[in-house]
Amino acid sequence: MIQISLLPPGAKADSLGYQLAYAAQAVAAVRAGHALPQALAQIFSRSDAPPSARGAIQDLSYRAMRSLGLSDSLLGLLANKPPQPEVLHGLLVTALALLVNEEDAGYDSFTVVDQAVEAAAISQEMSFAKGVVNAILRRFLRERATLMPQATKTPPGTWNYPTWWIDRLKGAYPEQWQAILHAGNQPPPLTLRVNRRRASVEQYLSTLQQAGIGARAVGPYAVRLDKPVPVQQIPGFAEGVVSVQDAAAQLAAPLLEVADGMRVLDACAAPGGKTGHLLELADIELQALDHDPRRLQRIAENLDRLQLKAQLITGDAREDGWWDGQGFDRILADVPCTASGIVRRHPDIRWLRRKTDTAQLATLSAQILDKLWQMLRPDGKLLLVTCSLWPQESEQQAIAFAQKNHAIRLPAPGQLLPTAGADADHDGLFYALFQKPGA
Repeated sequence: MIQISLLPPGAKADSLGYQLAYAAQAVAAVRAGHALPQALAQIFSRSDAPPSARGAIQDLSYRAMRSLGLSDSLLGLLANKPPQPEVLHGLLVTALALLVNEEDAGYDSFTVVDQAVEAAAISQEMSFAKGVVNAILRRFLRERATLMPQATKTPPGTWNYPTWWIDRLKGAYPEQWQAILHAGNQPPPLTLRVNRRRASVEQYLSTLQQAGIGARAVGPYAVRLDKPVPVQQIPGFAEGVVSVQDAAAQLAAPLLEVADGMRVLDACAAPGGKTGHLLELADIELQALDHDPRRLQRIAENLDRLQLKAQLITGDAREDGWWDGQGFDRILADVPCTASGIVRRHPDIRWLRRKTDTAQLATLSAQILDKLWQMLRPDGKLLLVTCSLWPQESEQQAIAFAQKNHAIRLPAPGQLLPTAGADADHDGLFYALFQKPGA
């Protein structure tokens, strides 16, 4: 259970202090082992934070996650002992994330310090530490020139990732590891998938131009906005003309080459981005499977917006109790993984994962793939998708699966490394496509 402490009713939601106080709680929740989106959802559901403040709180929390290695290194130099309680640590690292990136953050340093002290003052758990917050942050401003070189002597201080993560990337990608780390530290673009049933990419780009929103095509159905905007302001989003989906993730549905009348399974389907894309491409009989009924509800909401339908099933993909025994022509297996390829969208993942997670998740995914293969018709195709960079979860998994099940491996992109540039800007996903031998 995520612990959320509400701020007093008189606190000003439009102040940086108010926003820092709640961001500190979100960061503290991550340190306690909770995912950042869930922590923020708890804060927004329990607090009186208006939409304008929620955007700022989310931005502050994500900034803190992207700078956590450096901020922790700085705190080790600035404080005699780790700040307690955990929410105080959260406040300090969030404030430091603004101070070390002052130009990008948009706040001058003295405002950050003043409002961080105010955040401590209005928080019941931190009111005793106003002087501590003031002293630590002001010392950083005075000694920045000396402290920054010291803090960046360690790999986490330099790259803002755990040391084991950096070492593993070096081993897997000795030529690209620095570029991968850099890409993961960039804020992600807002990429849309145009619903081909409703518009072409060219038509939708014209709609955006008329709305004064800059964008460019980055794939057969993909449009990347020059600057992210709230989804409520995206033309046609509410009507199902477009969906938010990374350019790399948009490769999945076309690879399966679905055609009208096919029976298709989207296993581990939530939140439903690929589900919607499959249904946009053809009139198919689609079953969307997920073990969590709450996550299935998200799929239902997405499909309602798109005005599309699928059979939503609660079940474990490692078992077949939910299955009616009829084979599928196509199976999309977006299997559980460490999500190491999408850290720019979920920067908390790098701090939540452990070295041992990779082997455990690879074993789980192998069990799922073996079970799904039994449900595939002869000549049918199964697409393995992961959002991982670790070979144990991707290429090694694909090789082992093909050998064990005598699967025919078809052309597919393989490992896509995350990129953050003008020409290519997408997450790090892995694709392997298999065909079942005919009867």
